[in-house]
Amino acid sequence: MEQHQTRNYFVTGIDTDSGKSVVCALLTQMVKADYWKPIQAGRPTDSEFIRANTENVKVHPEGIMLKYPMSPHASAILENKTISLDQLEMPKSNNSIIIEGAGGIMVPINDTELVIDIAHKFNLEVILVSRIYLGSINHTLLSIDYLKKHGFNIKGIVFNGERNSSTEDYIINYSGLDCLFKIDNIPEINSTSIKQLASTLKF
Repeated sequence: MEQHQTRNYFVTGIDTDSGKSVVCALLTQMVKADYWKPIQAGRPTDSEFIRANTENVKVHPEGIMLKYPMSPHASAILENKTISLDQLEMPKSNNSIIIEGAGGIMVPINDTELVIDIAHKFNLEVILVSRIYLGSINHTLLSIDYLKKHGFNIKGIVFNGERNSSTEDYIINYSGLDCLFKIDNIPEINSTSIKQLASTLKF
């Protein structure tokens, strides 16, 4: 397997159900990285998913825990909390860290800050997860356009789920970004299937 320098990556998606947690699980196994969820809204948590479906991964405590499974902004309002990027500190580690966002790139944290701003705060390369559905070209290209216009460093795209080569090729050719890897639908997600799939992928 290719050796990697210690790098931290921010994994975000074109929508809430793009498959960010599965991609994070694979990446932790591929580069022997830690995992961190800066903001978690609701249960079950993504950290619990990573613990259950990976092997030998250090899962750092969530930066901010919220009760309700909705945007951090909305959950914080219901809990009478004020949350902000200033409350987040990057975990200390000698390993790379895979950092998972909440929802899509423009999910609000508060009235002025978005989840994607975490990537700017910690100078993280962004990995965008796209899945194929009617409208996904539009959603993927709009997400990429936002990231480029706002100066984010984009590592590349991961396509997750049902495959459509014409859609994937169009997105890659139009955006000029690298496709990091592609994932077919995984019949059963567990630590064994994640480890086996990770061993077949290159990053």
